Amino acid sequence: MKAINNKVAGYKGIEVPYTVMLTEDYTKKLVIFLPGAGYTTKSPLFHFAEEIFLNENYDVLRVNYQYTDKAYDEFTMKELTEAITHDVRLVISEVLKGRNYQQFYFVGKSLGTIAMGAEMLRPEFSEAKAVWVTPLLNQEQVLNTMVNSKNQAQCYIGDKDRYYSPGAFELLKTNPNLKSTLLPDINHRLDCETDPLKSIDALKQIIAGIKNF
Repeated sequence: MKAINNKVAGYKGIEVPYTVMLTEDYTKKLVIFLPGAGYTTKSPLFHFAEEIFLNENYDVLRVNYQYTDKAYDEFTMKELTEAITHDVRLVISEVLKGRNYQQFYFVGKSLGTIAMGAEMLRPEFSEAKAVWVTPLLNQEQVLNTMVNSKNQAQCYIGDKDRYYSPGAFELLKTNPNLKSTLLPDINHRLDCETDPLKSIDALKQIIAGIKNF
């Protein structure tokens, strides 16, 4: 196992760090992790998902953008959307240089699903599998991509998530390529505020779903 840490000059010149975990054997499989603003790639969801993918001989790309930094304090939501879409595409393009990956997975959470909604439209990812965790269903492109995508995909969102909408969730269920799972009593942080065991159960359900996907 080899970890390569690097960075690119992203939106408005702000540095965007990323890490590529390379398997020992040359592989043609890559999983791309797009975390939330505060829920980083070191958080439990991504930690356990990474173990699954490494065991399946996938290289892992962690895009470690830091949109909670002071550099982004004055950004509007529109600018933040532009930044993450620009930055993620830049990082992915950099990592794909000189590599012949043929199988792709995306795992995105929260803010990361904005970039995921854009990336899934690229021709090179037409066969990619996608796992949408607590997606921002209030973002038109995110919802449209999820509803219309032909990619095999999973979605996990809690009924206490501030971005959950019964109407939007019903739309997701119209896509036969997308398996949507509603997590009872779970909020946007993947927590149950009244029962920590339910939080653990929700995480276990998502990780099991990814493993069997």
